Amino acid sequence: MSNSGSTDGHSSGLTNEEAKEFHRLFMASFFMFTLIAIVAHLLVWNWRPWFPPLEGASLIHGVKVALQEALPIAFSV
Repeated sequence: MSNSGSTDGHSSGLTNEEAKEFHRLFMASFFMFTLIAIVAHLLVWNWRPWFPPLEGASLIHGVKVALQEALPIAFSV
């Protein structure tokens, strides 16, 4: 009982041609996902770096400055 599209004992049930096509599509989609993730990380890093600068400024300093500017506005009503 010979089948022209036999799987040659593969557990996936795919022929070699189908497996190669699936692999090609998987690699292309993985590459696109990785590229989008890298671009997203670079954009977030540009917007708000997650490591403080070496000069010693920190997120706490930024919060203090924001509160000092916002509190007078909030209580001036």
